[in-house]
Amino acid sequence: MTSLEKYQNELIEHSMAAGALKFGSFILKSGRNSPYFFNAGLLASGAVLDAVGSAYASTIADALKASPALPQFDVIFGPAYKAISFAACAALLLHREHAIDVGYAYDRKEAKDHGEGGVMVGAPVKGKRVLVLDDVATAGTAIRGSIEKVRAEGGEVVGAVLMLDRQEVGRESSKSMIQEVEGLLGGNGSVVTILKMKHLMRWLEQNGRTEELARMQEYWEQYGAKDSE
Repeated sequence: MTSLEKYQNELIEHSMAAGALKFGSFILKSGRNSPYFFNAGLLASGAVLDAVGSAYASTIADALKASPALPQFDVIFGPAYKAISFAACAALLLHREHAIDVGYAYDRKEAKDHGEGGVMVGAPVKGKRVLVLDDVATAGTAIRGSIEKVRAEGGEVVGAVLMLDRQEVGRESSKSMIQEVEGLLGGNGSVVTILKMKHLMRWLEQNGRTEELARMQEYWEQYGAKDSE
């Protein structure tokens, strides 16, 4: 396993300090007994949001220069509710740290029936290239819904950026969720992540947390999407 980037270490440590990332025994919606749990809703202080925004921005900026590269985009879309603040912070840090100026938008849970109306708030997505931002990817239900909403508003989804990819196979497929979402985006779309399960395992290894690492390895052997390494 490769060394972690500074922003990955900081995100893991801030998440643990906030109680958002925990290691132990947790029953997921899928029924699987996971050795870790991530609740992005607890990333709610100024210091933590600074780390979150910086991690998103650095991941996006690096991916734009990578090969194959994340496609150029005009707007970051953060679905309600948790990802709204993350999208705003990502847009801010992209501008401040990487000189990349893009808009951000988010949706309402229910359409507004007065004033400007509609379900979208922020930068217009119609006719724009949109990067969907979300927190944790397990089944991919939320991100699929975001893609549908952006397309319904006339935007072109060119990629997605996620805080954490659990790197698990689906219950009815040998493909990882990331591979399935990339299939939805077509040949020109790509999905990038700040952290993967393997990064969490690397952090545990670096910090001598051998019992937790052993449980993570056991879970990986049972459910890990080996093609996502």
